[in-house]
Amino acid sequence: MFGRAPRRSDNSKYYDILGVSKTASQDELKKAYRKAAIKNHPDKGGDPEKFKELAQAYEVLSDPEKRKIYDQYGEDALKEGMGGGGPAHNPFDIFEQFFNPGAFGGGGSSRFSRQKQGEDVIHTLKVSLEDLYNGTTKKLSLSRNILCPKCKGKGSKSGASSRCHGCQGSGIKITTRQIGLGMIQQMQHVCPQCRGSGEVISERDKCPQCKGNKVSAEKRVLEVHVEKGMQHGQKIVFEGQADEAPDTITGDIIFVLEQKEHPKFKRKFDDLYVEHKLSLTEALCGFQFVLTHLDGRQLLIKSNPGEIIKPHQYKAINDEGMPHHQRPFMKGRLYVHFDVEFPESLPLERSCALGKILPSKPGKQVSEMELDECEETTLHDVNMEEEMKRKKQQQNQRSYYEDDDDDDDEGPSMPRVQCAQQ
Repeated sequence: MFGRAPRRSDNSKYYDILGVSKTASQDELKKAYRKAAIKNHPDKGGDPEKFKELAQAYEVLSDPEKRKIYDQYGEDALKEGMGGGGPAHNPFDIFEQFFNPGAFGGGGSSRFSRQKQGEDVIHTLKVSLEDLYNGTTKKLSLSRNILCPKCKGKGSKSGASSRCHGCQGSGIKITTRQIGLGMIQQMQHVCPQCRGSGEVISERDKCPQCKGNKVSAEKRVLEVHVEKGMQHGQKIVFEGQADEAPDTITGDIIFVLEQKEHPKFKRKFDDLYVEHKLSLTEALCGFQFVLTHLDGRQLLIKSNPGEIIKPHQYKAINDEGMPHHQRPFMKGRLYVHFDVEFPESLPLERSCALGKILPSKPGKQVSEMELDECEETTLHDVNMEEEMKRKKQQQNQRSYYEDDDDDDDEGPSMPRVQCAQQ
């Protein structure tokens, strides 16, 4: 007894997808598939649906038996099972089998390996200026995901999984909707059934430890070594220590240093700055004081004999700044910024005594005759910031009253008279 002949259906679609004619040779098919698959690979930003169609078309046309059935009866004959069609294979597997290992250079694996790059985990690590000066080690407890040790990241007891029917193994679903007359919008999102993995595991076969999630939580302690001379914002990287996931290159854990403000020292690159107040007596007659450095050493800082320190003057001490990173034996400079405090008032007798000691007053001396012709004045203390605010308010009020006076002078509006033309 003979079975019924399969009905004929479209037998040109696969050729159109690959962009070749029906008489194309195997070399032409390979060339067309290679070019189109690279262009539409999802890892390169291509269209996942187009990538699947290319794989399906090439799988059929590269097989002589399937191609013969397709040419005679079309796509429906293959779906009905003629020629051992069966379910379609994973488009990524077809792509990886097509290209020879190392065809794109390096490591004996395809340039378009299905492994994706995992995300880096970034933490802020607050450090003091003392930590950056002396160097320190901080122990931090972190939690991360690792591949399940029981199933080795397979998610199943048998180590097997089946292709997700919701996305046909691509991990991505495309939905379309009509947004206007003749206008269709396509949206791409992660398949909710397999969560983007392209695989599903039966309930009976799920790993009892990770429940089919393929990963489990792990707590570990990291020792972060802060080296001498490191800068604010500098990164300390633990390569490949972030969350693990199947078919994923593990990302890095990155610590970004954040320097806390110091009450005494300020840092600029490899130099340190410190503020110090001097009395007028110290500025004129000499000073000495003890400065506790960031490593606990006591530095004696003093002026040279007969030296006078001017207000806002800087002095530098070599090799007492920050150590250079990776060259801690070299250091910057320590700058001392002096602020001279003047007394609020001075008794008359001390003022006269000081005037005799200090150098004579510069400029032309005023004679007794000139003094008799002068008018005496009185100096008042002023706060220039408050003074300028007061002046500005007065100016605004004056402008307001002037504008008001201009309006009054105009009087009632009168019609304009146009001069007669001769």
